[in-house]
Amino acid sequence: MGDNGFEVDGLIRTFGRTTAVDGVSLSAPRGHVLGLLGPNGAGKTTVVRVLATLLRPDAGEVRVAGIDARRDPAEVRRRIALSGQHTSVDDELSGRSNLVMIGRLLDLRRADARQRAGELLSRFGLDDAADRPVATYSGGMRRRLDLAASLVGRPEVVFLDEPSVGLDPGKRDELWQMIRGLSEEGVTVLLTTQYLEEADALADGITVIDHGRVIASGTPTALKRQIGGHTVVLRPADAADLDLAASVIARVAGREPDRSRRHELVVPVAGDAEFFEMTCQLRDHGIEVGELAFRLPSLDEVFLSLTGAPTAEAKEAA
Repeated sequence: MGDNGFEVDGLIRTFGRTTAVDGVSLSAPRGHVLGLLGPNGAGKTTVVRVLATLLRPDAGEVRVAGIDARRDPAEVRRRIALSGQHTSVDDELSGRSNLVMIGRLLDLRRADARQRAGELLSRFGLDDAADRPVATYSGGMRRRLDLAASLVGRPEVVFLDEPSVGLDPGKRDELWQMIRGLSEEGVTVLLTTQYLEEADALADGITVIDHGRVIASGTPTALKRQIGGHTVVLRPADAADLDLAASVIARVAGREPDRSRRHELVVPVAGDAEFFEMTCQLRDHGIEVGELAFRLPSLDEVFLSLTGAPTAEAKEAA
């Protein structure tokens, strides 16, 4: 583990008789993005608050940027930034004034604070709105400013607690580009989210917690493999071939495929041998293919399998 990452080992945190975090261990090296996933109430925010020294652990080891967070929380705070679920900037001040104020609170000289503010406003595409009150900003602009505010002090580790909550898909994509940029610059990022698409797009590794305990960890691909199996998705070019295609797939897979509203046939298979056999038989029967996919389970399916809870994306689609 490099000094610029973070590491938690056996973390326990209780609130009265409630154990919010029960033996959680996770880590990320310098420049990596770790996705921390779990349903509401799983303990994600508690883990973030402990790492950010806002809560003291009851037990366990916590090191951030090479510093023991229990012994020297002040030094940890000098090296980190935290962006929560809600923006923390002042509505009455302009974007520039917010960033300059934060720079001054971090003991930057006024000229240095203004220079840093200008750099960040440009980087996050807020030049045109820099001198307007934040109250006039859209939700996406406020989120960008909030992330910029967290970077004024050039942190080594950034904690992002569900940063894309309330953003539309377009603004979420903008935020993702910014997070990728942090990682490319060597900043270590802990990202909590309920959006599996977000974790799949950004995270080098994923830790899933439920009821305060780690229930799975690994790369997105490894987690997809964990629940096993592949799926074949087929949409014939001609919907009239749907029944014939279904019979071909059923013979190879040994079970009837499910049918979607988009005239798709979906069936689990043991491996790529069955997939290739299907493609040969579809060709032999003269069935033209509109779409044909061989894929691992989605992270949404993994999440549901592990926790029994649908993701935010699944809820929105329902």
